[in-house]
Amino acid sequence: MRFFIRLGYRGANFHGWQVQPHDTSVQQVIEEALATLLQAPTPITGAGRTDAGVNARLMVAHFDTERLIADLNRLVHSLNAILPPDIAIYSIAPVHDDAHARFDATSRTYKYFAVTRKDPFRYPLSWKCPPDLDFELMNQAAARLLDYTDFTSFSKLHTDVKTNNCRVTHAAWTHEDDQWVFTVTADRFLRNMVRAIVGTLVEVGRHKMTVEQFCDVIERKDRCAAGTSMPGHALFLWDITYPYPIE
Repeated sequence: MRFFIRLGYRGANFHGWQVQPHDTSVQQVIEEALATLLQAPTPITGAGRTDAGVNARLMVAHFDTERLIADLNRLVHSLNAILPPDIAIYSIAPVHDDAHARFDATSRTYKYFAVTRKDPFRYPLSWKCPPDLDFELMNQAAARLLDYTDFTSFSKLHTDVKTNNCRVTHAAWTHEDDQWVFTVTADRFLRNMVRAIVGTLVEVGRHKMTVEQFCDVIERKDRCAAGTSMPGHALFLWDITYPYPIE
């Protein structure tokens, strides 16, 4: 039987979501916890990958098991009891056998948090940005992301994906609670894509790049043309949508 897991995590202590040969990942830690409780190896498949240090307000994953689970709430409680404090399981629910956490997802939303002044309460999960960034100009550039589908310029080099095409449906900076938040939604994202987009938008905000030059970066399909990849600690996988309800 197949189950969907809704969970969240703070990424500082993990080398990303996906299992790594020599580093601790979120996927690995959850699989080990499930194997302990279900008394069998239990691989999980996530809705996507997050890089080292990146956080998730919501990640969705699925796993299969032949074991009868009489009380899913108890399994959630047991998982949370043995998982480290920076991983939280929100819910586990049965789904049809061909439901897929990755391939069925219709959109993902990321948020990047920035503060313009030193804040000891926000610094672990936000980026301290220059106070004079031109966010209005950055929003003009961000809006142009919706005009393109090939985002090779914002992709980590030498990945194993078959295409660098993504459909961005929303991209904007907003001022919320004394911080700036970049929100971007697309059907899929490339590795390092959001951090590279934000880094290039910052170049626009510093008036080191025009909106037209930002578009030229995209059209060149060259990662070397884009800006620096931003720190992962301020990035969150924020939401994932499916064509059916998930609990």
